[in-house]
Formats: sequence, structure tokens, C-alpha cells
Amino acid sequence: MIGVFDSGHGGLTVLRALVEAAPDRPFVYLGDHAAAPYGPRSEEDIYRLTVQGVERLFAQDCRLVVLACNTAAAVALRRMQRTWLPHAHPGRNVLGVLVPMVEAITRVPWMQEGPSADWLPEPRTVGVFATPATVASGSFPREIGKRAPDVRVVQQACPDLVPLIEQGAPDAVIAPVVRGYVACLLEQLGGETPDAVVLGCTHYPLVARLFADALPAGVEVLCQPSLVAKSLDNYLERHPEYAPRGGGAAPRFFTTGAAEPVGVLAGRFFGRPTAFERLHQ
Repeated sequence: MIGVFDSGHGGLTVLRALVEAAPDRPFVYLGDHAAAPYGPRSEEDIYRLTVQGVERLFAQDCRLVVLACNTAAAVALRRMQRTWLPHAHPGRNVLGVLVPMVEAITRVPWMQEGPSADWLPEPRTVGVFATPATVASGSFPREIGKRAPDVRVVQQACPDLVPLIEQGAPDAVIAPVVRGYVACLLEQLGGETPDAVVLGCTHYPLVARLFADALPAGVEVLCQPSLVAKSLDNYLERHPEYAPRGGGAAPRFFTTGAAEPVGVLAGRFFGRPTAFERLHQ
């Protein structure tokens, strides 16, 4: 099995793309709804909760887990890979949604922490909309800067957006909030128009059209789910030892919160009704 972890519903947009790309691949989803949202939490708290979530997925027979949460990936992934996994779970691995986006922006492989010898400068400006914790981690500007130093990265925290999306607020309520965040980002740029913006939270694809409407014409809006699906396919080709054995099973959905209300809203993110089970500690 391949695990997909998120603090709440947002990772279901990633799981949806993963299932559409490989319908016979077995997935297990875990949303830590009891502790959501992660965005306002401290780095230590996010790290602890992410480790707990991955442990629960390993206990469900997952050897590979995708952190479908930008906050968890930005704050916890590198530390987990370097200090926790090699000792606690050798032979298992954790991937994150931030990696494919950085590779798409910089056109440099993640493991290559610097421009290629034949890399040509491509001055561009990229805006990042994300949770406060993802912005505070500095992961996007740091990782992009290592690989493509001529790309200017400007970040905008969006603290109110995830709660509104998870509440199922209508577009009429969310649209002015999005416009406000876009205005703040453009103000940071001093009137300059970005070449592209990153929707650096897996909830945001549900309101991508609102970002597109609020941004100046011609700005590319980059969403993560399809990039993550393509990246996972490439990873499994290079590391067949993590490819699931067997297939054909429908995804399973777990939550640390109350299963029934979680399942009702989750259908908006996954695209069809989803029955969640409560996963007790």
C-alpha cells in the first residue's frame, strides 16, 4: 500500500490525481482532522504530529507515504528523512508534495542542490500562496534559490483560506478573501506582475479559478496534484521496491476525527463520496 497523509481534507485533491493516474494502485489516506489545521502550529508540534501520522500509515502496511500537506512537507520532511526514518524505519520512505513543485519551477532535479553546469539564467518572479507555517519555514524560497538563484520568490500567507474551504464556504465568501491575498502579494511586488504563482497548499486547487480571476491576465497558476502524480510515477520507476504488490483495491480513508462529518465534506475534495473510518491511537 502507499499512504497519503494530510492534516485534513486538502490531501484528497492529491489522492484524487494519484488514483486517476493509476487506478489499480492501492492507497490508504489518513487525515489528522482531530489536530487540524497545522498551519498555525509550532514547528515542533507539526513535526510531532507528522511523525505520528506516518507511523499510523506504516502500521496499515504502507512502505511509502506521501505527505500531501505542504505544511508538514515544508516543516517536517527533511528532518524525518535525515534523523528519524533511517533509525526508526529503515527500508521505508516518505515523500512530499513540495518537491515536484520546486522541480517544475526550477527545472532542476531535487537531489541536485544547485544549478546544472549548462544552466542558463532565466530571471522570473514567482509568487507563493501558502499557510503561515509553510511561509515561515522558508522552504519554497530556500529550495528554489538553491537550484535557480535568478528566480525571485515572494510569499503570501493565507491564514483564513483553509478554514473557509473546510467549512464549505461558497465562492461569494471566499472570492473577496482571495482577492485580498492577491492584492497583498502584488503590493509586495511593487506593481510588478509575477510570471507564475504557486498554490502552495493542497486545499487551494478547489479555489484555483478564484486565484486566476483575481490575478492579472497571463499569470500562470501552478497547482500540485497533477505534478505529484507524475512525480510518484517517476519515483516508482526508479525505486520499484516501493511499488505496491497487487492492486485493484479501492482507496481506504481514515481520520483521527469524527468519521461521519469528515466524510460528508471530503467528497468535495475527492470528487465522489468517501466513507471514512476513525483510526484510534
